[in-house]
Amino acid sequence: MAIRVWLSALLLAFLLAAAPLVQVARAQSDEEAAAAEVVEGADLGIVGDDTQVSSDGPLTPAPGVETVCVFPKNVGKIVPAGEETELLVGLQNEGESTLNVVAIHSTIHLPFDHKMYGQNLTVQNFFNASVPVSVQATFPYTFIVSKFLQPGAYDLVGYIVYEIDQHPYQNVFYNGTVEVVEVGGFLSVESVFLITLGVALLGLFGLWAYGQVQQLSKKTKKAPKVELGTGTSDANMDEWLEGTAFAQGSKSKKKK
Repeated sequence: MAIRVWLSALLLAFLLAAAPLVQVARAQSDEEAAAAEVVEGADLGIVGDDTQVSSDGPLTPAPGVETVCVFPKNVGKIVPAGEETELLVGLQNEGESTLNVVAIHSTIHLPFDHKMYGQNLTVQNFFNASVPVSVQATFPYTFIVSKFLQPGAYDLVGYIVYEIDQHPYQNVFYNGTVEVVEVGGFLSVESVFLITLGVALLGLFGLWAYGQVQQLSKKTKKAPKVELGTGTSDANMDEWLEGTAFAQGSKSKKKK
């Protein structure tokens, strides 16, 4: 029973440690699609988090325009709170007209409810960023998550806004999970929890091993020796030797 409890606790600790926190990256084909040439002559400007992308209503994607997102050298999509995180937005124009990229922006949501915003992130504007027909281009985007945001898993939704014939469109280039982590802290909450759990498991294992040793020592203890008296055997011996020379010799010794 103790072995089963110990194995169950060890399995739980392994799942929590792996439960982690590493996220699966996009397919290699997506990374290759995003590794296209950056549009020459494109100027970009970065504005504050509160800047809004102007539109008269919800924007929709234009026909023939496809987007993809890559986190360079960041397969786990780790976002350090309070520091810059860079990603690349790949855009392919298979439409009928040249498009002009206007801006890229994103938002952080709680994973269980997208109606609850964690933070509106940086809006990055672009100027003279045109993408002709049948051309693929890559645009850098850098954002900063608030250092006061609680570490954990969040949903990041990224948008790229562009114009075709002065008509605005918008594509969602990323809608998935990122892991926000603390920066500069010696130990995170998860690390402290895992260390505490590991110490507890070691303690349980020690108690179980001590109990096994105690049971084994009880089984190997020797039974107490039982001494058998010799009085009865001596009496029988005297009767058997009675009338012999040995018996007479022993009687003479007793008289002395």
